[in-house]
Amino acid sequence: MFFIDTLELEGLGNRSYLAGGAHTAVAVDPPRDVDQVLAAAARRGVRISHVVETHVHNDYITGGLDLARLTGAAYLVPAAARVSFARTPVHDGDTFGVDDGISLRALATPGHTPHHTSYVLEERGAAVAVFTGGSLLIGTVGRPDLVEPRLTRELARAQHASAHRLAAELPDETQVLPTHGFGSFCSSAQADGDATTIGKEKAGNDALVQDVDSFVSALLAGLDDVPAYYAHMGPANAAGPAPVDLTAPPVADAADIAARLAAGEWVVDLRTRIAFARGHVAGSFNFEADGKIATYLAWLIPWGKPVTLLAESPEQLAKAQRELARVGIDRPAAAATGEPAEWISANEELRSFPRATFADLAALDPYEHRIVLDVRRDSERADGWIKDSVHIPIHQLHRRRRELPAGVVWVHCAGGMRAGIAASLLDAAGRDVVAVDDSFDAARSAGLPMVTGPRSGS
Repeated sequence: MFFIDTLELEGLGNRSYLAGGAHTAVAVDPPRDVDQVLAAAARRGVRISHVVETHVHNDYITGGLDLARLTGAAYLVPAAARVSFARTPVHDGDTFGVDDGISLRALATPGHTPHHTSYVLEERGAAVAVFTGGSLLIGTVGRPDLVEPRLTRELARAQHASAHRLAAELPDETQVLPTHGFGSFCSSAQADGDATTIGKEKAGNDALVQDVDSFVSALLAGLDDVPAYYAHMGPANAAGPAPVDLTAPPVADAADIAARLAAGEWVVDLRTRIAFARGHVAGSFNFEADGKIATYLAWLIPWGKPVTLLAESPEQLAKAQRELARVGIDRPAAAATGEPAEWISANEELRSFPRATFADLAALDPYEHRIVLDVRRDSERADGWIKDSVHIPIHQLHRRRRELPAGVVWVHCAGGMRAGIAASLLDAAGRDVVAVDDSFDAARSAGLPMVTGPRSGS
């Protein structure tokens, strides 16, 4: 009998897999912190014989090279991928024995990248699952625009062809196990559900129900902004990432934190947006440890800028450090744990700003001057927005904040987390800010004047 274990990487919106039999297993698209893959193998009592990459990843640093080194496993990487390290090059149709009666068969599925390869898990020659990486996802496909702009349309057409190849060559009951699609910006859309099969995708995936021209047009029209740090992930993975270092960073005291802020370094408070608004170190930024810290901190921070982390506990610090290492933010320059009063000197005071709801915003005197700042992405705002609001997506705010007119800024997103980040950025820049910590669905019911977006339909 075969097994398949799923390793959730919720912060990045990805999944990795360990699959095999009684004695040996294969690891698919492993994260950089390979200790969790090793722990999964230990729980199963299996040896990792193969480490598999479906493609050179653009959204995280792989742990594949390190995992193969640690376990002595064969490192399977698509042959057409341009990499600088020794690996087992994989060609379309190659088959690899995993355990007694269990094998892995490569299927070329270009589209997400030109070299993208899916792997069919077979038991006694029958397909039972397919690891589709960034090819066929749940209800959608991986985006085709992360490699080279001139190739985007060609790769979009290749995504359509690859989806049809998978649908034509695999039985309907075959499990589809993608890497992307659970919040990752490598997906062209959010996954529709948690599990799927080839048969289910035939019935509802746009790549399998639309003709190629309609599919490509819709796919390209729906592509969202690409996180800035993606530009660094592909080259790092192609060069061969260094092993992860999760040892504790140096401890920062109040004087050290102040000196780092004065030097222009980033000091990041990992506490909840509620706690941060109540009181924080002046000049620090708030990226909640329980939010998508890896995605948004890596997206916003100037690449290579030293970062100091402030956490309420060693556990919170360690979790954030692990997530940041997955996207190449290695070894924080320093860190401190405890309460914010411990992070400032005796002659300093903590900063704070108010939080509010859309009902609070609607209750303001209409003649009271304020700026409503919408930090959602373009695709979100296209569904509708508050009349006369200023739109600066969160990932552009740090460099565009001077575009905001004078006055109190009421900042909102779709749910509150990004508004908290934006409020911290503006507060650090000396602006008077109110963080709207509310669902955007409440804006209309609160009576705020709305502009209907082109996608809203009315």
